[in-house]
Amino acid sequence: MPDQNFDIVVIGGGIIGLSTAMHATALYPHLRLLLVEKEAGVGRHQSGHNSGVIHSGIYYKPGSMKARLCVEGAAAMLKFCREHNIAHQVCGKLIVATRDDELPRLQSLLERGRANGIAGLRLLEPEQFREIEPQCGGLRGLHVPGAGITDYAAVCSKYATIVAARGGTVKTSTKVVGIVERGGKTMVETSGGVFEAGYVINCAGLHSDRVSRIAGQEPEVMIVPFRGEYYELVPEKRYLVRGLIYPVPDPRFPFLGVHFTRRIDGTVDAGPNAVLAFKREGYRWTDFNLRDAAGVLTYPGFWRMAYKYWRDGVSEVYRSVRKSAFVEALQRLVPGIHDSDLVANGSGVRAQALRRDGFLVDDFQFVRAKNMLHVLNVPSPAATASLAIGREILRMMTEDVRAARLQ
Repeated sequence: MPDQNFDIVVIGGGIIGLSTAMHATALYPHLRLLLVEKEAGVGRHQSGHNSGVIHSGIYYKPGSMKARLCVEGAAAMLKFCREHNIAHQVCGKLIVATRDDELPRLQSLLERGRANGIAGLRLLEPEQFREIEPQCGGLRGLHVPGAGITDYAAVCSKYATIVAARGGTVKTSTKVVGIVERGGKTMVETSGGVFEAGYVINCAGLHSDRVSRIAGQEPEVMIVPFRGEYYELVPEKRYLVRGLIYPVPDPRFPFLGVHFTRRIDGTVDAGPNAVLAFKREGYRWTDFNLRDAAGVLTYPGFWRMAYKYWRDGVSEVYRSVRKSAFVEALQRLVPGIHDSDLVANGSGVRAQALRRDGFLVDDFQFVRAKNMLHVLNVPSPAATASLAIGREILRMMTEDVRAARLQ
């Protein structure tokens, strides 16, 4: 017998699971909702280890779910922060071309941003963009005035508070170990008991593919963890960066390249790189999990990806082990940066869905199953777009429930 019955069970207490739960308690206040999180608190992984940037949506293919939800979500996030007194700032972003071959890509970004409905974009010559970032180098810059920063750990905490205030239940230190169907009911087996669910939403992030698998749904992707390592500018050199300074991204990759991010507390981060982690929650080089490492190294898609991108991978590892190489990459954006200006400042791990054919999944990916929705790929800009993504998940859930009633 189940310990308790719930109409909706959300697995994962990151920013997407919390947003989904918050929207559910608003739209369906009469339903019983449970959110389970294996850690002792919410937002402990990707949601609490990101740069805090409120992205504009300029990078994403027009018409894609990423583009639509990021633009919508950025406006919603700023509104949410204002309404709940969460620290935030619209500081703007400068995307800088530092080589001639990047100039056409910068022009393409401008066109993509306009197609996505982003206002105020301007291409700037060096003397113009140095009025915004005086220490910045480069040949030409694209100014994105609407980009901002906030504290997503504080956002997660507020989401959880709202869920609880509306009658939802948030259970931390509760790991999902099984999902089975008994007598037409879905049972979510956890370290804290068994819960009957009318509908289950899998927002397990770095473990979303595994949760999908234990529910009997074989995912078409594997979640591969990439660690992003950061440095921080020493206090006396924070003046070198006023806001956000980014390179022109390589369109082949979902990663944006090392960049500068002024955080809401006034500190300035530099990074991240992107190196394969040998543990799904591996924030250090020494972190290793045999199951996680073996899963990646025996997955055909990993070797197909490695064959295509091995040179880029070697460069990322080289920057990881040699600080001078990391600094050299940063100097393309801010020439006045020196080795002594930077101190190590932790890392984050990105859950990246990888297909068996070796292609990194670029857009958000949701997979529907009976009485269940699996959120399999929601990397950056997931935090920015979390409010919009939560609404999208609830829309899909509502469609599934209505369709089931008609059968």
